Amino acid sequence: MDPGKVSREFFDTHVAPNLGADRDDVRLGPTHGADFGVLSLGERRVCALATDPVFVLRDLGLDRAAWFAFHILVSDAALSGIPPTHLALDLNLPLDADPAEVGRVMEVFDREARDLGISIVTGHTGAYEGCSFPTVGAGTALAVGDESDLVLPTGAEPGDRLVVTKGPAIETTGLLAVCFGDDLDLPESTVAAARERFDEASPVRDALAAAATGEVTAMHDATERGVDNALHELADAAGVRLSVERERFPVGDGVHDLCEHLGIDPWTSSSEGTVVLAVREGGVGAVLDALGDEGIRAAEVGRVESGSGVEVDGEELPEPTSDPLWPAYERLRGDGE
Repeated sequence: MDPGKVSREFFDTHVAPNLGADRDDVRLGPTHGADFGVLSLGERRVCALATDPVFVLRDLGLDRAAWFAFHILVSDAALSGIPPTHLALDLNLPLDADPAEVGRVMEVFDREARDLGISIVTGHTGAYEGCSFPTVGAGTALAVGDESDLVLPTGAEPGDRLVVTKGPAIETTGLLAVCFGDDLDLPESTVAAARERFDEASPVRDALAAAATGEVTAMHDATERGVDNALHELADAAGVRLSVERERFPVGDGVHDLCEHLGIDPWTSSSEGTVVLAVREGGVGAVLDALGDEGIRAAEVGRVESGSGVEVDGEELPEPTSDPLWPAYERLRGDGE
């Protein structure tokens, strides 16, 4: 199998037909382009929930790696518009794991969870043959709240406007600059700017600030295969067509320079931290103001239309099939050995 998320064909063939019992309390089940599922709890209460790997990339330095791992786990639930409330955590550690390292990861998880009001309520911790960093388990984040605050990924409608936060290749730029910046033949100022992008590699504040305006109809984050793939997944989830203009997207300092230097396409490269939002036509100003108050770079980049697919600058955008981040990471890591 190819690395990363499985294809839509694989999901439709092997996963979608095998989802267990049909239950009336499942409001949103597995859907292509959706970051989370939703349970109805009664009395107009809902629970959005999402599961992701525990991904601790120690090359980042342990504190950064733990921060990134935690925010990967809670990000998708936050894209429901409801603040994450609970986390179930499964740690499947290698047999030679250092207890002090694991303890430091948990200390960072505890700090971030307290800051966001999240309780770690259950899980499993063990060491097993065949387990290895960086993927050392999985977690399920839950966001319990009022139905009126829920933003479904299927909610975008023709006439909505598209807003994007932070821009392309945030995760890629920040991660590669933190891990390998000293070895790149780039000016120190460029490397420093690129490293700052790592601090933007969480979409939690973006999603919650925008959703609190009441003007957002759908959200999706730009993780694997980047902004271009996020546009396609948002369009697929809602059954709409998106039309955008490249020059209107925000772009972080250091992104184009680092990506050009490494031969990376920033638009198809992982960008954890970037959110694509569908916003009611009259609500764009309120959403941009709310994001600006949080110090989050954002811009209106296009519109939602009837139809399917994605159009960029008047031309059809192919759906990305690969992501250049991890090949670049492996290449740079190999060069450093």
